[in-house]
Amino acid sequence: MYSYVADVWRCRYFWLSLVRMDLRARYRGSLLGMGWSLLQPVLMTIILCIVFRTIFQQDLTFFAPFLFVGLTLWHFIIAASQQGCHCFFQGEAYIRQYPAPMAIYPLRTMLGAAFHFGISMCLVLILGMWCQGGIPLLALLSLVPSIFLIIVAGWSLSVLFGLANVRFRDTAHLSEVGFQVLFYATPIIYPPNVLNGRRLGLVMDYNPLMPFLKLLREPILYGQVPGITVYA
Repeated sequence: MYSYVADVWRCRYFWLSLVRMDLRARYRGSLLGMGWSLLQPVLMTIILCIVFRTIFQQDLTFFAPFLFVGLTLWHFIIAASQQGCHCFFQGEAYIRQYPAPMAIYPLRTMLGAAFHFGISMCLVLILGMWCQGGIPLLALLSLVPSIFLIIVAGWSLSVLFGLANVRFRDTAHLSEVGFQVLFYATPIIYPPNVLNGRRLGLVMDYNPLMPFLKLLREPILYGQVPGITVYA
């Protein structure tokens, strides 16, 4: 395992150049450039805040950063997974010509998604500090290992979905349906306590995204360092 990771690191100039090439191709000729990566979560946050403020009387100083954190993580997971479905086909020409570790192709996909995730997280922190009146330093520092774990999870998802799509080409289409179901089964746009005391509350106990949401929301919204069980 160590030697394999070392081989991936030795190829860093190769996969970093692939990531830069993908980002340039994505924003070439674009008027807003990187702003497009922020447009969807920002607009969704604004629209849902208006709806929930009107219908459910939510406190926007809490709900706006709560929602923005959830959407930011969700878009990263979606990008790493669904774009990861095509990572090996996207790199087919390089795979045939260059004997590099296969894990660099899902890594390429994940890093592209992580770039946009990082930009959104900067806005999340600004919004959280403004709405909550600041974030304690220790809670802020706890985001470093948390984001590292999220990035590793994104790389893992890219690998798994990429391999699955090589074996079963309908994986990409099935994942779209599966993630639509998972979106509503995850407290992205609603607080987790809405399901307390109900049968659907069991969904929270077995939802694999819940710990990742807690890793981000507890420091930003409550100023707390996540518990060791959340990291575990």
